[in-house]
Amino acid sequence: MAIFEFGEHSPELGYRILNEREVRGSSGLMLLIGFIAFVYGFVVKDYVVLPYLSGILVVSFAISLFVNPKFSPTVLIARFMVRKQTVLPIGAIQKKFAWSLGLAMSTAIFSMSLLLVNDASWFDSVCMLCLLCLLLLFLETAFGICVGCQTYYLGIRLKLIKRPEVAPNCMGDSCNVE
Repeated sequence: MAIFEFGEHSPELGYRILNEREVRGSSGLMLLIGFIAFVYGFVVKDYVVLPYLSGILVVSFAISLFVNPKFSPTVLIARFMVRKQTVLPIGAIQKKFAWSLGLAMSTAIFSMSLLLVNDASWFDSVCMLCLLCLLLLFLETAFGICVGCQTYYLGIRLKLIKRPEVAPNCMGDSCNVE
């Protein structure tokens, strides 16, 4: 196992894969962290904790993308939680694209929440972006709908993204490219 790689190569499938159970578990943990941050900021109106909680998401996405998903804190916890379940392989390339979008969103939330600590006028922007992020995490966790993966495959269909040599599967084969 190389330290700096995204997913494990599957000789049977011919492309890199991740364990979908771990990915969905990680999404659920991120949803929980995001929900705690949202409720804490929206109900309590004390924004000091928001940069810390959104920072956890940034770190988790960054480690997943730039090092290896296996070392991401949320994936580590999810792997422990699903360790007795069978592996459900899922294509890694579209998850990398989706997690890049997640890193961009969580970084924006983190940056704006730093400003929010001293200036409450940033609340609406942070709140709306946080709600969007929570919605995307909920769709992934509850229904296995990866909006980032769907966006990746839309980009392929529109010829904005190069078609991979071997098209990896999506959850439930919901985003096959013909």
